Amino acid sequence: MDLGITKKVAPLVEAVREMVTAEIAPLEEEYRSEVGKGGGRFVYTPRMTEILEGLKAEARARGLWNFWLTDSDKGYGLSTVEYAFLAEEMGKTPLGAEVFNCSAPDTGNMEVLERYGTPEHKETWLTPLLNGEIRSAYLMTEPDMASSDATNISMSCVRDGDDYVLNGEKWWASGAGDPRCEIYIVMVKTGGEGDHKYRRHSMVLVPADAAGVEVLRPMEVYGHDDAPHGHMHIRFTDVRVPAANLLLGEGRGFDISQGRLGPGRIHHCMRAIGHAENALELMCKRGLAREAFGQKIAHLGANYDIIAECRMEIEQARLLCLKAAWFMDQGDAKAAAPWISMIKVVAPKVALKVVDEAVQMFGGQGVSQDTPLAASWTHVRTLRLADGPDAVHRRQVARKELRQYTNEKI
Repeated sequence: MDLGITKKVAPLVEAVREMVTAEIAPLEEEYRSEVGKGGGRFVYTPRMTEILEGLKAEARARGLWNFWLTDSDKGYGLSTVEYAFLAEEMGKTPLGAEVFNCSAPDTGNMEVLERYGTPEHKETWLTPLLNGEIRSAYLMTEPDMASSDATNISMSCVRDGDDYVLNGEKWWASGAGDPRCEIYIVMVKTGGEGDHKYRRHSMVLVPADAAGVEVLRPMEVYGHDDAPHGHMHIRFTDVRVPAANLLLGEGRGFDISQGRLGPGRIHHCMRAIGHAENALELMCKRGLAREAFGQKIAHLGANYDIIAECRMEIEQARLLCLKAAWFMDQGDAKAAAPWISMIKVVAPKVALKVVDEAVQMFGGQGVSQDTPLAASWTHVRTLRLADGPDAVHRRQVARKELRQYTNEKI
């Protein structure tokens, strides 16, 4: 089990790290300061576009583009383990993933389109997504039921001649606030009570500008709307899409979602480790730069222990994430599943702890807009819910563990 940085990915890791540190991170504050100055929170100002598109063009010119296309002739052909090291570097700054065209939810959506889309779907949406020209959203959770059990999803999708007609609401549609978002991949219910519970749902492609699509509001995360990306609450009223927009066939929604969410969870977790590494660096620099009670604050109280524990827990989380990535690379989704669940619980919790300790070291400044820590804490805390809450993943790990000792169905 080789979990190290290979000769193939080593120069890419170094190139991404250098660009993140020297070119992307220094522009983050200016980019954020522009939000809301274009006549609305979900509008890009000319300067925001200049910064983002300039960085993307530079990344593409250097060949640092679409790393996420693991095991594909369209990308670098990296393994999941190799990509994980790149995801960690990109996670150290908020704009990092998008600059290299490796941001959620686009990576998962592109993978779905590549695997299951028709030639027309690929020409209309996959090609501009691969080129970084448009954005996309993935719509799964709904406001009126516990979507942690995805079999509860109830958005109506009824066949009517050559079309499907959609009615219902979705929320936490990440990226749907972005004015560049042109396509939604939507989990819908096409089956009835007589069908197996994992064969009642399907996935359908819905253009963002389809008649009957109404963005009700941006969802706020601890009071922040994450503009201009956004997590939107959307209502569908008699939205008609061609029957050809249904992916893979009726009842195949869970087949598609599991193939999509597995890699995405690994990507999220490694980016979370990037958040933790960035926070630990800030913590150490702050501890050595400030004095209180006649000493550098790094030497006060339990700060030695705190710094040491953060370093050790980051290393443990990284190794577990790489092990989960290795299992994914073996091609057995069932064997990889419990490992993915383990890291989905562990990585956000570790990152959250490290970021919180860094906030504590900064004092009042740590919760303000003057450091990236408050935004990082909000993002990582949300990750404990995204792609399945901790309790669901712990349940999966425990069930696998218990099956070894009983013949009962668990």
